[in-house]
Amino acid sequence: MSGASIAGPALAFWLREHGFHPTVVERAPAIRDGGYAIDVRGAAVTVAERMGILPEIQQARTGIRALTITDADGRPLADVRVDQLMGGPDDVEVMRGTLTRLLHERIAGVEHLFDDSITSIEQDSDAVRVTFERAEPREFDLVIGADGLHSNVRHLAFGPERDFARYLGFHISIFSTENFLGLERSATLRNTPGRLAGMYRARTDAGAKAILGFASPRLRFDPRDPSTQIPLLDKAFRDEPWIVPQLLEAARSAPDLYFDSVTQIRMDGWTRGRVALVGDAGYGPSPLSGQGSSLALVGAYVLAAALGAANGDHRTAFRRYESEMRDYVTANQRIATDGAKTLIPTTRTGLWMRNQMMRVLPHLPKTIAFSKTLERAANAIDLPERP
Repeated sequence: MSGASIAGPALAFWLREHGFHPTVVERAPAIRDGGYAIDVRGAAVTVAERMGILPEIQQARTGIRALTITDADGRPLADVRVDQLMGGPDDVEVMRGTLTRLLHERIAGVEHLFDDSITSIEQDSDAVRVTFERAEPREFDLVIGADGLHSNVRHLAFGPERDFARYLGFHISIFSTENFLGLERSATLRNTPGRLAGMYRARTDAGAKAILGFASPRLRFDPRDPSTQIPLLDKAFRDEPWIVPQLLEAARSAPDLYFDSVTQIRMDGWTRGRVALVGDAGYGPSPLSGQGSSLALVGAYVLAAALGAANGDHRTAFRRYESEMRDYVTANQRIATDGAKTLIPTTRTGLWMRNQMMRVLPHLPKTIAFSKTLERAANAIDLPERP
C-alpha cells in the first residue's frame, strides 16, 4: 500500500490481524510528525478502541476548551465552548502527528519502503507488478492507494485527479508559529467575507498553529513546494490587519507548512482490478467536513475486514467494501457545505448571521447546540466484527 500517514498504517494493522503480509511505501524519508488538530469521531472511535489505541488518543487530546471569534481589530465578538461544537460525547481531538505515531507503534515489523514512490502499476488476473523510483520491481497480490488527496496510485490506476476532484471554492493553510497571543488551550479566529485568519494552541503543543483560509477560483501551485504557495497567501491576505502580517511572516519559515485547495474526491468506484483506494485517496471529504481522519480509520477497518471475510478473494471483498462504505462516505462529505458556511462565510450577510449564531450558541443547551447532523454522519455505518 502507498501512504504512511493514517489510512496506510491503519490498514496495515488490520490486514496483519487478518493474516495478510502488508508492505507500506512512503514518499517521505520517515514518519511525518507534527501536523494540525484532527478529530476522531463516531465509528472511528470504535475502530480506535478495537485497535487498542483509544486510551492513548484520549490522553493526548488537544484539550482546546474555548473558541473566540473576534472583529477586525481583534476584539471578542463571541466566546464558544469547543465541546458545544463536537458531534458526540465520545469524540476526541488530537494532533495528526500523534495519531500517526500511535498507529505506527502498532505495526512494528511491517515492511516499509521510505523515501520511495510507485512509478507504474501493471496488473493481470494473478498479480500486480509494481515499479518504484528506488526499489527493485516487485509483484503483489493487491495494491492499495492510501496516499491522500493527490494520490499517485489513483492517478496511475484510475486516471488524472481532475476527473475526480470537486473543488469547494477555498484554499487553506495551517502551520506552526510562535504563541505570540499567549493562547492556552484555546483558539481565536477572525473573518472578513471570504477570509479566515486565526491561531490555536493545544495542550500538547509547544507553540501554536496558525490557520489562514480564503475563497478564490482554483489556483495553480505545487502541493509539495512552499515557494509556489507563499505568494498565493501574500496575495490573498494583502493589507489584512490584526495578526495576519505576523502569520504571513511565520509561514515563510514554518517547517510544517500545509497549503492546499479545499477539495473533495468523488468517485463512482474505489476499486479497479486488484487496486483499491482508501481514505482521502478515494473519498477525501475536505477539511471543511472535519471527517477525513475518521473516514480513513473506518475505511481501513472495513476494507481489511472484507478481505479477511472473503479469504483474500479481492473481487468479493472489494464489492463488499464499496457497498458498506458508500452511504457513510456520502453522509460525511455532505457536512462540508455547512462547514464552509461556519468557517469562512463569503458574504457580509453570511458573516453577520454566523456571528449572531455564535453569540447565541453559548446560551443553548449542549444537547441542542452540537451538530446532530455531524453526529449522525459520524455513526452512519454498521462496523463488521473485529477478527
